[in-house]
Amino acid sequence: MYYYPPHFFNQVENKIYILDFKRGDVNGDRVIDNVYLVGEKTSGLESPFTDNITLIIQDGKTGRFTRIPLKDNAGYNPTIFLGDFTGDKVKDILVSIDSGGSGGLAFYYIYSFVNNKPKEIFDHEKFNEKYQYNVIYKDFYQVEVTPKDKSKKYIIDIRYKGKEYLSEIYDEDGKLKELIEGWVNPLGGLYPIDFQRDGVYELYALQRIAGRYNADGLGYVQTSLEWNGKKFVPFFQTVGIFG
Repeated sequence: MYYYPPHFFNQVENKIYILDFKRGDVNGDRVIDNVYLVGEKTSGLESPFTDNITLIIQDGKTGRFTRIPLKDNAGYNPTIFLGDFTGDKVKDILVSIDSGGSGGLAFYYIYSFVNNKPKEIFDHEKFNEKYQYNVIYKDFYQVEVTPKDKSKKYIIDIRYKGKEYLSEIYDEDGKLKELIEGWVNPLGGLYPIDFQRDGVYELYALQRIAGRYNADGLGYVQTSLEWNGKKFVPFFQTVGIFG
């Protein structure tokens, strides 16, 4: 982590630091650009929390800076990844920020910067709004996970949780003692993976499935996404349990 000169951003107090830095052609002119993630650390470098996180791109040809403010701009471990997600042979910018909350949630944005024009192509909030689920405990040690649109259904056999856990929920005949509903958390992991090995990255998204309370983890909804020319769409989805 490096100290960032405050005069670059018209700052008076020495609170602005470079949180991550990558180099790559992000505007498509075949000249390497500088991509910064900067933010404020009001308690100095000893604090892991960062506020007012901002994406800044320096055109490698002209030296011009472009600032891109982030909607959710506070958290921990902010990072940048550069990779081509759209197939146009130009690197896009993935920004990842851990929320720091008990649910293990994180904030993710992907920007295209072709011709020095920032365009948001992924927003974690829009993903969370679309990918919502019902989680309902069923008789005989099963939990049903169903998207809100009821387009599919996943069944988790929770006998792996052990006798003590199950005895709190089920009677001796395997029937529920009472109705129990869980939930699926918002996005907690988003990983760039080149599934096709063609130089274009897809996205691997993880959402944690919670049972009776947040620490009662049942597994993950795992959604793989690819760019279809206009937006990211799912091409594969599974539910996995904890090992």
